[in-house]
Amino acid sequence: MPNTNSVAYYYNSFNKSTGVQNWDPSWKNLCAYGMEYKDWVTLLPAVQLAYNTSQHSTTGKTPAVVEKGWNPLLPVDNLKKNLLTIHPTAKDFHDMWKRACETASKCIAEAKEYNKQRWDKTHMEPEFKEGDQVLVSTLNFNMLKGPKKMRDTFVGPFTIIKLIGKNEVEVKLTEEFSRKHPVFPVSLGKPYFQTEEDKFLSRKKNPTPPDIVEVEDSPGPVSKIIKARKIRLNGKDQRQYLVRFKNQTADKDKWFAEEAIPDGNFI
Repeated sequence: MPNTNSVAYYYNSFNKSTGVQNWDPSWKNLCAYGMEYKDWVTLLPAVQLAYNTSQHSTTGKTPAVVEKGWNPLLPVDNLKKNLLTIHPTAKDFHDMWKRACETASKCIAEAKEYNKQRWDKTHMEPEFKEGDQVLVSTLNFNMLKGPKKMRDTFVGPFTIIKLIGKNEVEVKLTEEFSRKHPVFPVSLGKPYFQTEEDKFLSRKKNPTPPDIVEVEDSPGPVSKIIKARKIRLNGKDQRQYLVRFKNQTADKDKWFAEEAIPDGNFI
């Protein structure tokens, strides 16, 4: 076959050649876009390369492998498929952002653990059981009347009728609070104790002191009342009087309750 340019301009000049006939579809496509590609002759090597590296339906191999035993290198083989090339500034910003996120996450975790330790150290949720009597916080009681600052902090006692998991209890509300939902978190309740002795079992009970100190041997008849005072004794207010006796000095003055003053009718 002579090496001429007739193939490029008249593709059927060697129609008796099988290789040229196989190029027919590709050449026709190029001719169809001849007005777009002003010099489509320069595209012929690319067409030839594409044909020789395309798998044949009959042989299952490419013409290059059948003829020469190997495929030529294509431009795509020289591309770095697994390498992502980015701008250095963008990469530095990404690294900085990643480190900032890691530092923030670490600080949040440490703060959470610190707060948990502080809370667990000073707080302990009460352990309730069915039948216990509890006081309930009025934090969410909106039906109470009067100024908020003057309301009771806790109301009750109410009897626990059901435990809902470890964090909630259902109580039997009185008629006054019947509109309120009877389920409360354990954090809003506290045990109810009828007396201080029930609340502090280890506390020693001191004997009740007498209201007044009675003097068996009175220094003498009462001369006058010097002054009075009010004190709180055993949870009750009590008025006492400082008594001076006849023919006695001030160091002999005594404090007496009204009913215990010698010659009480003196007052």
